[in-house]
Amino acid sequence: MKIYLDENMSPNLCHGLQAFQKSLNADLKTPVEILSIAEQFGLGAKDEDWVPLVGKEQGMAITWDFNLMRTRHQRELCEKHGVGLVIIRAPSKKLGMRFWEQVKLLVKHWEGIVKVASHKSGHFHYELKPTAGLKELK
Repeated sequence: MKIYLDENMSPNLCHGLQAFQKSLNADLKTPVEILSIAEQFGLGAKDEDWVPLVGKEQGMAITWDFNLMRTRHQRELCEKHGVGLVIIRAPSKKLGMRFWEQVKLLVKHWEGIVKVASHKSGHFHYELKPTAGLKELK
């Protein structure tokens, strides 16, 4: 199973999660690989380019881009290609989240993210908030 991190997240975060995940993969039927959208598809890759490729791999994405659910065209793109999403919502749109806050949030909820990714197939979308945790969106 492949989990892609949004290009607005540091590749260092991606590599760190992958290093941690390697030791956790021994307990899983399907190993999890964490990849960077920017590194795999190029910085500035359009959703129309990376979403079909992630869907082909039956992957999911962790992103800041709530428009993937709000914009009809982008939502339909994710649904059509069966891409699961975890959308991070910062406490403040203006301030966003600093790197270390992102690390803490993802590590805290990593088991839940992997559980969702391994038990869901096709398109799904969850929201991840620092205050409320991981919650499925309908």
